[in-house]
Amino acid sequence: MDSGLILLIFLAFLFAWGLNRLRRAVRLGPIAYAGIMVVFILVMLALWGQTFR
Repeated sequence: MDSGLILLIFLAFLFAWGLNRLRRAVRLGPIAYAGIMVVFILVMLALWGQTFR
């Protein structure tokens, strides 16, 4: 396990927590919520992939 991956997992949990609070405030539907999570995961994987180049 490298520290970058641990940091990404921590950021993902933080993002999910923040998104949950935002979702309650804005009343996002499940489709919008899933879309945001998919985009976030793709961005995180892209950033993590960059660390190996």
